[in-house]
Amino acid sequence: MRPIRIALTKGRLEEKTVEMLERIGYDCTSVREKGRKLIFPIGDGSLELVLAKAADVVTYVETGVCDMGVVGKDTIMEKGGTFYEIADLGFGKCRFALASVKGTDVYRGYHTRTIASKYMNVAKSFFESKNMDINLVKIEGSVELAPVLGLADAIVDIVETGTTLKENGLEVLEDICPVSARLIVNIASMKLRKAEIEEFIQKVEADVKNRG
Repeated sequence: MRPIRIALTKGRLEEKTVEMLERIGYDCTSVREKGRKLIFPIGDGSLELVLAKAADVVTYVETGVCDMGVVGKDTIMEKGGTFYEIADLGFGKCRFALASVKGTDVYRGYHTRTIASKYMNVAKSFFESKNMDINLVKIEGSVELAPVLGLADAIVDIVETGTTLKENGLEVLEDICPVSARLIVNIASMKLRKAEIEEFIQKVEADVKNRG
């Protein structure tokens, strides 16, 4: 039987997840010395890590090529999918926020506002909850430029410290929701490899509790 396979988001969540795995007893030397490799056996080889982009982590878990995944709540909200969201890992904390040039009132007046975002579904849902019609513009790069250049009235984006917004003359108008890293599990894997997966989940949940 192949190892339990965990898809891990490259970048900002990668280091924190590896630290968590080491705390709960897995030797992650292979990941620490990864070079250009993307798949790593860890511990005694009963687990395997697959490094992937955030959206692909969801795809790998949903299709079952990976049994579990660590991914930000932002990606889950934007991409959706069919899987179990098991635990809030308590790291990778940031938030979705509505932001614009200082002094902007997005809610006043009757004309349709233009909102720029990388997260089209999150932005759409947020304004639908306020019964507001908006024009959405998808931006892949530095979304902060959109209000400054006059492309949009405001943006919906991930905010960690707010420094980038301030440096570009923007401010948070409203917090939308908190975001952090989550552990997700494939539905079939949860049934087929229940004992192994539940043992792993218990270790993870104990670590989250200890960090409290």
